[in-house]
Amino acid sequence: MSYQARLKKEFNESIVTALKEEFGYANTMQVPRLQKIVISRGVGAAVADKKLIEHAIDELTLISGQKAIATMSKKDVAAFKLRKGMPIGAKVTLRGARMYEFLDRLVTTALPRVRDFQGVKTTGFDGRGNYNLGITEQIIFPEIDIDKVNKISGMDISFVTSAQTDKEAKSLLSELGLPFKNS
Repeated sequence: MSYQARLKKEFNESIVTALKEEFGYANTMQVPRLQKIVISRGVGAAVADKKLIEHAIDELTLISGQKAIATMSKKDVAAFKLRKGMPIGAKVTLRGARMYEFLDRLVTTALPRVRDFQGVKTTGFDGRGNYNLGITEQIIFPEIDIDKVNKISGMDISFVTSAQTDKEAKSLLSELGLPFKNS
């Protein structure tokens, strides 16, 4: 038998049944699923120093286990000395087994390392079943060596689900282990 991520196995065995009961779905295919996780990071100072983009790409690659790419500016902004097509950030899109592995590491090792952590905010939903989470320091991930970090910076993590409503998406992400604040 081939390898299957722990969270994906748990999703297929117990979470689908729990969500099916909670929302009264007639078919298991109606149960919302996590489609992809996008980790992105803006590097505004990269206009002056091109090496900052390489550092951001390397860090996102370490964190996600998949090669990150540079994101390019879409238009010219003279006030920021920015030209169209200049690299100003980095992102990586995770799907399948890598997505579940990353979510597992985020929930079990990275988030508990945040100082005074009480849970993630429930205000990050967009109304269409997707959730956005901002992280202020990349050093919460054990893959990052603190001695090699040249600048502490944050990143955005977007969870794209097939859920139609925020309530369904919140239930799905809670079942997957994302610790929401009790409010």
